[in-house]
Amino acid sequence: MLTTGPAKKVSIYVGEDHRYHGNSVYVAILDFLFYRGVAGATVSRGIAGFGSSRQLHSTRLVDLTQNLPIKIEFIETPEKLEELLPKLHEMAGTGLIEVQDTTVVKPASTHKQKTPEPVPPIKLEGRARLVRIYIDEADRWGDKPLHTALVEALRANDIAGVTVYAGILGYGATGQLHHDRSLTLPHIAGHGHDRPIMLAVVDSEEKLNNFMPILDQMVEQGLVVMSNVEIVKYTHDYREAERRQETRR
Repeated sequence: MLTTGPAKKVSIYVGEDHRYHGNSVYVAILDFLFYRGVAGATVSRGIAGFGSSRQLHSTRLVDLTQNLPIKIEFIETPEKLEELLPKLHEMAGTGLIEVQDTTVVKPASTHKQKTPEPVPPIKLEGRARLVRIYIDEADRWGDKPLHTALVEALRANDIAGVTVYAGILGYGATGQLHHDRSLTLPHIAGHGHDRPIMLAVVDSEEKLNNFMPILDQMVEQGLVVMSNVEIVKYTHDYREAERRQETRR
């Protein structure tokens, strides 16, 4: 088993079509290393190269008998490598074996991380305010849709959360019917998307009252309603929620 300290890095280069006792050499070598208790090994396949035969091998060459270069690489202690080398010499055949001095800084761990114990759901409750903002999809704020600008403004002011709902049919103070054209209702005339949009915002009364002046500037025509709500939230990750709350403070 590898430990922190001096070690040997071994690279074995063979051809993809090299055989050992009827099997591919690299497969035979990998099996040998596995059953001799080597900590780990990696096989990689080259896309081009040449060896002692001076024959160029490449994936660009259309050849059913491709012999691309294969590298087997592993790290072991000097003592263990001395035991393995004679057999590796035999198996590699005309291939190349390279050994380099290296240092293991952190050996791989064979212990799996402990599965955290299941945390029972926690029920969080409290009073808050719910604001509903009713606008049209065609409403604008500067160069962007008003509902997009509102979401950005709410986030910039650290409002806890907002959800945008797109209606499929509705009307407001003007009496004009707004709809999603994709419904293709035969009795509704109109062009383009002008769906009713509703934003649902939840946070404390204090924070929402502080946001109201900004909302008054952005919503020139629409409906805003506010109501008391009771928050009931079930969460498994209550520790993370508490950390986020501390960060915000």
